[in-house]
Amino acid sequence: MRTASFDFTDTVVLVTGGGTGIGAAITRAFLDASATVAVSGRRADRLQQVLEGHPAERTAAVQTDLTDPAQVRAMVDQVVDRFGRLDVVVSNAAGYASGPLTELPDEEWAQMRATNVDALFHLAKHAHPHLVSSGGTLIATSSVSGMRGDWGQAGYNATKAAVSNFVRSLALDWGADGVRVNAVAPAFTITEITEQLAADEQAMAPFVNRVALGRPGHPEDIAPAVLFLASEGARYVTGIVMPVDGGTSASTGQPHV
Repeated sequence: MRTASFDFTDTVVLVTGGGTGIGAAITRAFLDASATVAVSGRRADRLQQVLEGHPAERTAAVQTDLTDPAQVRAMVDQVVDRFGRLDVVVSNAAGYASGPLTELPDEEWAQMRATNVDALFHLAKHAHPHLVSSGGTLIATSSVSGMRGDWGQAGYNATKAAVSNFVRSLALDWGADGVRVNAVAPAFTITEITEQLAADEQAMAPFVNRVALGRPGHPEDIAPAVLFLASEGARYVTGIVMPVDGGTSASTGQPHV
């Protein structure tokens, strides 16, 4: 199936967590739509891989630990210094830890919160003046797990709920500046983290049971929604958390029989 057509010529995009999974699909989709894209993450080799085959003059790989506020600020400054502006920021980097709250190590909670929430805080704060200058937009990757509860995911769900409400509140605060703020909320998506589970048909059955479209998501299913929210077609859209979940969140939770 052909991806919807967008034209982001002369648009500078920053994608965090862009070396793998959903972030890599978003990065490639913007590059295919002629955007200038800076991609950040911890693994330099993965960042370079996702940029392969695209012109060096409109690509940049910025190795960044997003849990370090100083590195987040330096990342934004590096992108603006290199390309002269910043039009679209995609806050996609995320961490995941599951299990009963009483068994979740403090260190894992702190790391997940730092990656999912604190990094968005520092990224938004430092990107704001550049987005005001360009009339740009910020898009975050939240999750359907930030909309409802899940068994064994209290910590993760709390961080994603924070992302969703952060987006809504920033949209209110930044609207007068001409900056739009939105989020996408995927459900179960097959990435490097989940591919082993996805290969087990029996283990996947309860997940697929909840999906109206009858299959789990792929990163390439999420990317077009992000491009739409960044596009002129969404010029009057701000403050939304868009489920891109195959109909998962349409259900009351009762099984498909």
